[in-house]
Amino acid sequence: MSTAMTRRRAIESGIPDPFPFMHPLMKKNYGTWAWHDRPRPGVLHHVARSGDEIWTVRAGTQRQMDVFTIRKLCDIADQYSDGHFRFTVRSNIEFLLADQAKVDPLIEELDRHGFPVGATGNSVSMVSHTQGWLHCDIPGTDASGMVKGLMEMLHHEYTHEEMPNRVKITSSCCQINCGGQGDISINVQYTKPPKINHDLVSKVCERPAVVARCPVAAIRPALVNGKPSLEIDEQKCVCCGACYAPCPPMQINGLDSTKIAIWVGGKHSNARSKPAFHKLVVAELPNNPPHWPEVNDAVKRILDAYKNNAHDWERIGEWIERIGWPRFFELTGFGFTKFHVDDWVGARRTMNMSAHVRF
Repeated sequence: MSTAMTRRRAIESGIPDPFPFMHPLMKKNYGTWAWHDRPRPGVLHHVARSGDEIWTVRAGTQRQMDVFTIRKLCDIADQYSDGHFRFTVRSNIEFLLADQAKVDPLIEELDRHGFPVGATGNSVSMVSHTQGWLHCDIPGTDASGMVKGLMEMLHHEYTHEEMPNRVKITSSCCQINCGGQGDISINVQYTKPPKINHDLVSKVCERPAVVARCPVAAIRPALVNGKPSLEIDEQKCVCCGACYAPCPPMQINGLDSTKIAIWVGGKHSNARSKPAFHKLVVAELPNNPPHWPEVNDAVKRILDAYKNNAHDWERIGEWIERIGWPRFFELTGFGFTKFHVDDWVGARRTMNMSAHVRF
């Protein structure tokens, strides 16, 4: 078989090959860019050693899209960027232009259709979030609905570069937190162990898989009313909700048990300081759709304190590390509660010291 007819073997891991869909100027100058700047919030300008220039216009989207919105974005890309655009991991959309004269008309078109231009430099980027009620099978809240309320409040911070450093916010619809670490993270907080429907466990759940899923070995097989079921050691249970996915009869959600918690200081990068886990600052906020006003208020208090008190280029976690937690709680006005105390008896031997589970 000739080389031209040979198919490339599929790669089962890692990112997909970017070159087939890359803008021709980016492909031509790959690895030879000389410098770049930001003409305005939401616009990046890159210059190659060859003298070629390319402009990137970044705008926000709603992440979970209908086909009409996708077609609209494709039409805009065909008109202004020769069909070249891409999505970032935070659901921003980036249009790649070789003609500077099209930058301003593209921005006007995006604004006209409700796609704000921004998220570059020291701004609040789009909130990355999990699927929520629309797609996830174990949600405790609607992450996407909560993000809509947040971004309506944070529109100015998205379109302007006024923060000490970039701010990345994440939201997760369950306590397993596939939303990830962030400068500010809004996650579900389960406050009570699951309520078990023993009549359904044997019909729905593969019990060994449920037992294995528990990170603290709090679940064990049991016979209830003569039927195979499961039981929970509530002294061990940390109310993480991991058992709910393989076994829905172990119901973790409820008006009295599903709350919202806010964490700060998470960081993935090695820039200026090491990567860090986020830490709890607000607990037991009401899970209050459709606008979650208590969550919006708490996030705004954190951002206002950070914006007014941090040094240039400090991320939120670095700012807190410098001023100390007592000063942070003083500036934000949050109270220190029982949820900030790690009083779980197994913490010293397991989660507080290692990512590995020990028995």
